[in-house]
Amino acid sequence: MKNDNPLFQRLALIVGQEALKKLAQTKVLVFGLGGVGSWAAEALVRSGVGKIGIVDSDVICASNINRQIEATTLTLGLPKAETLKKRLLEINPDCEITAWNELFCRENSGLFNIENANYVIDAIDTVNHKLDLIETVCGAGVTLYSSMGMALKMDPSRIKAASIWKTSGCPLARLVRQGLRKRGFSGDFTAVFSNEDIPRAEACERSERGSVVTVTASAGLLLASLVLRDVASPSEPFD
Repeated sequence: MKNDNPLFQRLALIVGQEALKKLAQTKVLVFGLGGVGSWAAEALVRSGVGKIGIVDSDVICASNINRQIEATTLTLGLPKAETLKKRLLEINPDCEITAWNELFCRENSGLFNIENANYVIDAIDTVNHKLDLIETVCGAGVTLYSSMGMALKMDPSRIKAASIWKTSGCPLARLVRQGLRKRGFSGDFTAVFSNEDIPRAEACERSERGSVVTVTASAGLLLASLVLRDVASPSEPFD
């Protein structure tokens, strides 16, 4: 990709041409293309990232439309990964995009060439698969940005980025910390989480949990922002 691509003229005014060139050479893998991951993937493409892998085994259903960027009334029943790839290529045809209609697990982790990525964004909901991905990515020495739970949240201003060990107020983050300790994991990575309170009854009793796009998209955009800022202006890790 040319680093003077007119698609990114406004971005270049902020980060400069050298950073734009670095972004074009950056490879990011996004696991989970729901209300968080789909927005993260699109933001990365709109920010000049030149190589992206997107991973999700699901197909689009009507209940996805309120928060997932690839979901419309015209895409119902289509694979999320392939549908999002088509959309992303319409934004930037020069971006190298690989789509996997797969569910990440330890057994198929070799499919994704994680060790060749510069960054991985984890937007997986299932705890065991999430733990497997975290261990795989950190074991490969690749920078990981991981989304915690955004269901039952309404206030995007409560979303934060911090070490997984310093997250609070998020039931999924608590399960992730507990699971990592049981596995003997002693590493660290940046988690995006919300500390907005969830009513206990809602957190415990609902089998299906509501989500709103203002929260899920904000989390996805923050995840993409972490990549963009690290490439364009590397800084100290979060406290």
